[in-house]
Formats: sequence, structure tokens, C-alpha cells
Amino acid sequence: MNDEKSIEEILDTIGDQHARQVLAAISRESQSAKELAEECDMSLPTVYRRIEMLTEYELVTARTLVADDGNHYKVYESNFESTVISLEDDEYKVRIYREENLPDRFSQLWDELNPD
Repeated sequence: MNDEKSIEEILDTIGDQHARQVLAAISRESQSAKELAEECDMSLPTVYRRIEMLTEYELVTARTLVADDGNHYKVYESNFESTVISLEDDEYKVRIYREENLPDRFSQLWDELNPD
């Protein structure tokens, strides 16, 4: 997210009430769009629009499962641990911390502590 427009767009996305409801629901457990619609009391099209928005910023991932009857369906899950929004040098910065980034963050911290 290097340009301001991307920062504004992600702030708008996570600022959306419906998107936050979807994120909260899938942070507890993976759910299908139908389950999300029921839990969040939203229409299915609203859920799909929010999932599309959140997927654009890699905040949500999808897995395809096979039902007992052989039909395929997707479940959605949160793809991040936390988001930090900061104001540095008169500029907003958005950092999204993902679980898979932990080793990279540790390596970066280690390199910063050992400049040799």
C-alpha cells in the first residue's frame, strides 16, 4: 500500500460496518457466505460484496470444501492477525500483520539488532 489512494481505500474498507461484521464473524471461525448472511443478518449479495472488498486487500481467504452430496462451496476466513494505522511524518501508514509474516518479522528484528 504505497500510494495514498490505496491507504484511503483500505481505511474505507475496514471502516465499513458490514465489512467489520464479516471480519468479526470469520475471525472466530471459517464460514460460508450463507452462514455469514445468517449470522450477520445481511443479504447474500451484501455478504459477497464485502467478501470481494476484503479479498482485494488480502484480508480474507477462501477455501473450497466438498459437501456430503458432492457439491462444492467456499468458506471464508480471516487472513490477518491485526491491523495498525499510524500517523508518521504527516502521513498515514497502514500495516497489516499476518500470521505467516511472523518469521519474516523476527528476521527483520534480528537484523536490526545485529547490524554487523
